[in-house]
Amino acid sequence: MNQNQFEFIEPANISQIIPLLMQVNKKTPADILELRLKEMVTQNYKCLGIFDDGKLIGICGLWFMTRHYCGRSIEPDHIMIDPEYQGKGIGHQLFEWIFKYAKENNFEASELNTYVNNTGSHKLYYNLGYVIKGYHFVKLLE
Repeated sequence: MNQNQFEFIEPANISQIIPLLMQVNKKTPADILELRLKEMVTQNYKCLGIFDDGKLIGICGLWFMTRHYCGRSIEPDHIMIDPEYQGKGIGHQLFEWIFKYAKENNFEASELNTYVNNTGSHKLYYNLGYVIKGYHFVKLLE
C-alpha cells in the first residue's frame, strides 16, 4: 500500500482545500467556504492535508477542545478523499495518523459527526472503534 504524506495546511494556504471541501459540501458557495475557513483557522482548528507525491488528494479538519464528559478531545471533521483515491486504505492511514498524533499530544478521546446518509463512513468508524453516543442537532438561525 502506498504511504501518503500527512501535513497540516498552513492557515495562509487554507483556500487550497476548497475544491475537495465542495465535494462534501455542495450547497455552500466557494466564496462563503473561503470566508468560513479563514475564520476557522483563528479558532481551535487545523486542516490536515493528505498528499500523494505533492498532490493534495484528501483533507480532514481537526478541532481541538476539552469536554467535561471525555476530557481533551480531537474531532475529525469534513473528511474527503478524492474519489480516484478512495478504497485504497487511505482512510485507515488517516485515522492511524490522527490517533498517533492525539496520543503524542495527550488527547484522551476522539469524537466525530457523520451525516446520517453517509453509510460508507459509518462502517469505517465502527471498524475504528467509534461508538454512537448521541445525535447531532442543527438549527440554522435566520
